[in-house]
Amino acid sequence: MPIRVNLDVVLAQRKRRLTDLAEAVGITIQNLSVLKTGRARAMRFSTLEAICRELRCQPGDILEYWAEVPGDEQPETASPGAERPRPL
Repeated sequence: MPIRVNLDVVLAQRKRRLTDLAEAVGITIQNLSVLKTGRARAMRFSTLEAICRELRCQPGDILEYWAEVPGDEQPETASPGAERPRPL
């Protein structure tokens, strides 16, 4: 998926724990964990707003678009040394 979630990076930079963020934002730890690991398929703007407010960051600090290079195989099936999608 070309959208990467960098919530773990932002949490580490802010020296915050996922459980603390979950309590502060009012989201279950399970839902934040799904988001942090990149398994989420959608996120409400209100959730993104609450996370950004609590972590004092911008949405672009948490979400990143990676361009898919035409002709590249998916990372799961890519052969060793295959080029991965590049960040913009």
